[in-house]
Amino acid sequence: MAAQNDLPEIQLDAKGLYREDVFTDRRAGSIRRLTPVDVNGNADASRAVLYSGQTQLLTPAGVLPLGFEIEAATLDEALKKFPEGVKQALDQAIDEAREMRRESASRIVVPEVGAGVGPGPGAGGGKIKFP
Repeated sequence: MAAQNDLPEIQLDAKGLYREDVFTDRRAGSIRRLTPVDVNGNADASRAVLYSGQTQLLTPAGVLPLGFEIEAATLDEALKKFPEGVKQALDQAIDEAREMRRESASRIVVPEVGAGVGPGPGAGGGKIKFP
């Protein structure tokens, strides 16, 4: 077990704090709003508010979680852009799945090291011995 002194020191960045609010209709998904704050918890107007969307789609392979950033200045604008964000995140997930399938299908099969080495046809490994 590692000694306490071997553990990294983990600290929050006091200049990068956000307050998180989650809005959901409990049906289609949720929007997360990250409001920048100072060390006292007061809104920091010098930094932009960030929005992201989350939803899940039921597929034949199971539930597919989708998460995406939403470029918006207000919650109302984020709500309006939510459907397009879902569409883009789904398109990206489909593209990634196709790429993974393509890479898997094009892998080069390398024979096992040492296969084909040794005396006689078939390179040993059999239990039949000739006199």
